[in-house]
Amino acid sequence: MSRQLFKSTLIVSSMTLVSRLLGFVRDMLIERLFGVDLATDAFFVAFKIPNFLRRLFTEGAFAHAFVPIVAEYKENGDKATLKQFIDKSAGTLTVILLLVTLAGVVIAPLLIVILAPGFSWQGTQHDLAVQMLQITLPYLLFIGLTALAGGILNAHDKFAIPALTPVFLNLCMISTAIWLAPEMSEPVVALAWGVFIAGIVQVCFQLPALFQLGLLPRLKVDFNDPGIQHFLKQLLPSIFSVSVTQINLLLDTLVASFLTVGSVSWLYYSDRLVEFPVGILGLALGSVILPHLAKNNASENSVAFSQTIDWGLRLAFLLGTPATLGLLLLAEPLLSTLFQYNEFSLNDVHLSAQSLRAYALGLLGYILIKVLVGGFTARQDMQTPVRYGIYAMLVSLALNVLAIPLNHAGLALATSLGAFFNVGLLLNTLLKQQVYQPSAGWLLFFTRIALACLAMSSVLYTWVKPEWWHQWSSGERVLNLVLWVSIGIITYGATLVLTGLRLRHLSVSHGRM
Repeated sequence: MSRQLFKSTLIVSSMTLVSRLLGFVRDMLIERLFGVDLATDAFFVAFKIPNFLRRLFTEGAFAHAFVPIVAEYKENGDKATLKQFIDKSAGTLTVILLLVTLAGVVIAPLLIVILAPGFSWQGTQHDLAVQMLQITLPYLLFIGLTALAGGILNAHDKFAIPALTPVFLNLCMISTAIWLAPEMSEPVVALAWGVFIAGIVQVCFQLPALFQLGLLPRLKVDFNDPGIQHFLKQLLPSIFSVSVTQINLLLDTLVASFLTVGSVSWLYYSDRLVEFPVGILGLALGSVILPHLAKNNASENSVAFSQTIDWGLRLAFLLGTPATLGLLLLAEPLLSTLFQYNEFSLNDVHLSAQSLRAYALGLLGYILIKVLVGGFTARQDMQTPVRYGIYAMLVSLALNVLAIPLNHAGLALATSLGAFFNVGLLLNTLLKQQVYQPSAGWLLFFTRIALACLAMSSVLYTWVKPEWWHQWSSGERVLNLVLWVSIGIITYGATLVLTGLRLRHLSVSHGRM
């Protein structure tokens, strides 16, 4: 089982890495072509909703409602029953998303006022944001169907295609930025059309894989079917429970729209860097362990259920902790290498680094949430993580208000603290319910990680000087960043090996460290 989990996690991580790297190419291109101004702030606000929906549907939230039900049909029914459920799910979901999309297009001006009320003082900026939001909103329909297809594939242990699908969003946005933008009176609107086109491409990309499984949906609408009613009842709580952090990011944008011009963009670029390890590790872990947890629950194997959570938590700490320290210590070199060109000034680097470090403090929390929520949703318990998500959101919102004197970095810090508050509630409940029972060896495991992090941090803090990056050419920045990231990884890994950690210690069934 461990080998299968490792293989699946590696596949999803690799595919996600490709997507994230293309995402950075996309953002570097946007920065070079459009800079940081009123127009880009307007696009990033308009892009918040489709990007938020993409994260909800394709990065786990939809799967937490859909995959456990599919697993139950697989375990207890036949393929014909499963196919009927999939057909009705696809048809009913299409009708719902189409109605929501149309409503969103109509009330787009109000949505922009809610998301960025500060734009109301800038008439042109508000109107531009509304226009781009109306273009991108149909992405909701497309990404919902993409998520449904991905959930079916993941439930059948087919992880590569769903993990690769997000690549097409970046490819389409890059293409429209290069070829369509120069032809438009307002070039930044081309990015919105890139989002629209990407939605269609992402749906179509997964259809051949569904056809091979014999599960290509035929759209049927049936709101009265008990299975569909159960699925829809689970959907909204599932989306909320997994996406509290994303909701907090939207709140950050709302408050940032009242701050200094550029605050929205600084938060966006720093969030993009934090989302890199969250996507590669958190998304991979969440996507891979959920079908296994759902299968364990359907077969009433509580021991395997607990062991799978334990494995996910160990891997999250093992990789998430050094990633946090890397973002803290290399914040300015990362931002300078990726974005400090043309319109993105040295001042933008310094200010983005402030929010990047604040977001980075919550990185481990963001990853752990993706593992821990599965311990509830795989058992089709949506109420508990929703309740805790509300508590965490309220804590973050209160901290947002208190952190206003710290400007945009304070907003990022509030989101990080809210994530760890959520983690504490989720973990404590799983332990109390004895759904999760930690295996032996956690103290030694933490000791090894602490020593490895100390060694890595000492090397990077002593030898890396951020001011060097501001003086180098783009090529020198890239080479030196790759060099020091590699040195950090080697130092961390070598220390773990010297302290006795081996891959077998991460086995699902391994009881001793």
